[in-house]
Amino acid sequence: MRVLPLILALCSPLFADQIVLKNGDRLTGTIETSDDKSLVMKTEFAGEVTVQWPAIQDIKSEQPLHVALKEGKTVVGPVSSSDGKIEVSTKASGNVEVAKDSIVVMRSDAEQTAWENLQHPGYLEGWEGGVNVGFGLTAGNSETKNLAMAFTGTRTGLHDKLSLYEGSVYSTNGLAPAGTRVTANTNKGGARYDHDIAPRLFAFVNADFFTDALQDLNLRSVFGGGLGLHAIKTANTTLDFLGGIVYTRENYTQLAPLPHLIHNFAAAQIGDEFMHKLHGSTVITQKAYFFPDFSDASEYRATFDFGTVTKINKWLGWQNMFGDVYVTNPPTGKKKNDVVFTTGLNVTFTH
Repeated sequence: MRVLPLILALCSPLFADQIVLKNGDRLTGTIETSDDKSLVMKTEFAGEVTVQWPAIQDIKSEQPLHVALKEGKTVVGPVSSSDGKIEVSTKASGNVEVAKDSIVVMRSDAEQTAWENLQHPGYLEGWEGGVNVGFGLTAGNSETKNLAMAFTGTRTGLHDKLSLYEGSVYSTNGLAPAGTRVTANTNKGGARYDHDIAPRLFAFVNADFFTDALQDLNLRSVFGGGLGLHAIKTANTTLDFLGGIVYTRENYTQLAPLPHLIHNFAAAQIGDEFMHKLHGSTVITQKAYFFPDFSDASEYRATFDFGTVTKINKWLGWQNMFGDVYVTNPPTGKKKNDVVFTTGLNVTFTH
């Protein structure tokens, strides 16, 4: 009975994947994935090992691999090589010979499944984002409390993207007269859905909501859509230009005898969104939008947001955010600008 484990231990390497390097070295394990530059193999004692393709002389896999070719075709089966040629033993077409330089990527079954799930995530999968919290408190000669909270979440698919956001700022001054103790009370939130039409062109729809108690704004609802252009789209930098049409409804509290002032209007929306990863630890974001009223060219709204998040560790960072909302037609006695600056901790998440 003790002979069987020994036989299995000696035979197990015979059924593993294997690559032979040009210097004569051999690696045995499980091939996980490769691109046109390197191959990743999981070995028993060294863990994951990355080998450059030019250093590989021969390759052999006992497991089926998904081999994607430059012409868009994918063949599946165990892989072997001889004289610089790659041969895939498929179930449907038998042995298929492919040129080494025509291979775009190879994946194991597990890696292929993970990749497919990433391209077509469920509505509760593929989310990335963060939660920001900032709090300030003073006592003694001043009695103030400040709370700022925000949430961002983005779900990116193969050809679409869904973005959600929310932000609130609330501040009080305990020494101020009773009617003026609340010094800030703003809330905003919204969603945008993008769908690619071409590699650099996409269509979008959006909905945004905003309240500002000190400006007597009960609710601003904005619904719109249009087209966007990916001017820059790399791993570290993105720049999008957007243009479209929005419908806006604003509800303000007004002095008697008119308890509410309501604005309903259609407007254009023109803007840009920018993101840049700086030195791998800091992310800079900027958004600017302009909304000219179609019915009155002198009336418009403009928004500007600028923020940074600097990583402290893998899941915790320090966040700063500056925002400005400008309207040309606030209620009588109210200012046209609302500026908000917040700073605090950022907790990132992925799902």
